[in-house]
Parts: sequence; C-alpha cells; structure tokens
Amino acid sequence: MSGREHGPDAADLAWCHEAVQGVSRTFALTVDVLEEPMASQICVGYLLCRVADTVEDAGHIPPDAQSDVLRTYRRAIDPDDETDIGEFREAVDEWLPAELDDDWTVVAEAPTIAATFEELDPDAQEAIVPPVLEMVDGMAMFVDRHATEGGLRIDDRDELEQYCYYAAGTVGNLITNLLTRGDVGEERAERLRETAEEFGLLLQLVNVSKDVYDDYTEENNVYLPAEWLEAEGVDQERVVHPENRESSARVVDRTADYARSFLDDAQAYLETMPLSNGNTLEAWTVPYLLAVGTLRELGTRPEDALTETGVKVSRQEVFAVMSAASDVGRDSLAELRQTIARTPFHRTVGSAD
Repeated sequence: MSGREHGPDAADLAWCHEAVQGVSRTFALTVDVLEEPMASQICVGYLLCRVADTVEDAGHIPPDAQSDVLRTYRRAIDPDDETDIGEFREAVDEWLPAELDDDWTVVAEAPTIAATFEELDPDAQEAIVPPVLEMVDGMAMFVDRHATEGGLRIDDRDELEQYCYYAAGTVGNLITNLLTRGDVGEERAERLRETAEEFGLLLQLVNVSKDVYDDYTEENNVYLPAEWLEAEGVDQERVVHPENRESSARVVDRTADYARSFLDDAQAYLETMPLSNGNTLEAWTVPYLLAVGTLRELGTRPEDALTETGVKVSRQEVFAVMSAASDVGRDSLAELRQTIARTPFHRTVGSAD
C-alpha cells in the first residue's frame, strides 16, 4: 500500500470513527466500547474491509469491471505491491453513484483510510493486512464465479460457508491477529485461532438469514442455497415471491439453525480472548448477544426475513444488552445467552422497561 508520505492528522482518524457509525451501527457499538489503541486499529481495519464489501455488493457494476476494481484495490492494499491507493480511487471513480451514501463515501475516501492505516503501529498493520487481502481475493473469486448470473447465487451449504468465511471469517482472523500480539500464551492463542472463524461465521450467517429480502431486492444476491430452496420447490429468482413465503421461510429457518451451530465456538472465543491492548469483553459480547436475540426472532417469524418488515431485535433490547454487557464477566456469558435465547432481554430486566 502506497499512500501519502506524511500520515494523516487527528482529523482523518476522527473521520474514520465517524464513518463506521454511518456504515454499521452494530460494528460502531463495538468500536465505541473498545479502548485505544485497539479501537482505532479495529475501526480502520474494518473500513478497509468495508471498501471491498461495498464494491462486491454493487449490482450496478458489471462483473468484469467489479473484479478488476477489486483486484486493483487488493494490489493497493498489499505492501509488497507498488500500486498506489490513488489508482484504486481512479478505477472506481466511474462507478461511484451521483449521490454518495455512507457506504460509497467510505469507498470514495479509500485514500484517507489507507493514509490513516499507514500511521498505525507496524505490528498492527502486519496483523490487519493478510486477512484483508484474503477477503478481497475471495470476493473477487465469487464475483468471477457468478459473473453470468448478474448477482451472487449460492449453490449449497459448502459454498455458503465459503462465502461467509471470506466475508466475515477473515474479519475474525483480523481481530485474532490483533489480540494475539505480545504476551499471549501459545495455548490461548491457538484456542482463539481455532474459534475465530466461527465467531465471524455466526455473525454473517445471522445476516444471511435475516436480510433475504434486502439482499435480493437491493443487491440482486441470493445467499440461501439453491439446493435448500430446491428441496422446498423454490427457484432462487422467486425466493421472496409471496407464493413461496411459507416454503422460503423454512429455508430461512434452516439457515438460522445452521448459524446456531456456531454459537458454542463463538462463546468459547469470547471466553478466551485477552483483555489487553485496549480490548474489552463488552465490545464483542454485544454483537454476540444481539446475534442470539436475532436468532430468537428468526425462530419466531422467519417469514419476516422475506418481506420489507425484516427481522431485528428492538431498540429497547439493544440498549438493555449494551447495559448488561458493560459489566459482563466471562462466567456470566452462558447465562445471558440462555436468557436472551428465550425472551427479549429488556423484558427480563425491570430497570430497562
């Protein structure tokens, strides 16, 4: 990655923190309760990933151009390549929407993110780069693989897991690379590495389960596996059609159940992570417990994932979870998970009502 010779000032870093608030409220909750230097390292690392994610999700970019832009970005991020981040900015320029939303503003500001990244500690940069390169490689591969379909069409469970790995398992590895720097015992580091991908897979599979309608109508992507839909007599192109509501809902249910299979490993990841370099248990407990709550809601009404209604936990529950997570200990994680799996959390805590 070759950016400006003199790194960004505090204003650029402040912009990065503000940008995360716009593109992911859930991830912003995490960054907000991390301490420095981890907060800024995770924030900037996430934005590097988000640039690629937005390009990969862009239905208006022809697949050939999409993979070219992604590969230019990959070269610009790679410290062993001479490509400048400005070359990516030029390559993506013609595809920027006339009016930039929060996601596309992040893409347009990739040079700012890259310059901010270059001011991080060298060991943090080394921790962040490999998972980001792997993510971009995977996204370009998926764009190429489904180039004739006009959007992603996942075939079976193996491909779904592979996609979720590139989209979020890599982020789990990025977090783990940052957590395992310094004085972390090898046994602990190994346990983290063994469960990092599962933490990412859980969160991504929850998104896949709950966002079927938006993924199809806004981005022309169908992540529910064709094989599972076919077993219910549903064509992927009619996944959100009202006549298939009941059948597609069973596939949403099946995908959510698949997500649940990663809950134990994700919990083990949280129970193992070191609280050093500004890391906090609260930061990762919040998205984990919100995933548990979302899976509960999906279990109650999977058909809502197929309509504009969507599936999400209430704002009251989000606030109650955040409040509980602020003083959660490793030994209370399992109990919190069980409580939230049964009923909306704010209803179990009188003070949050």
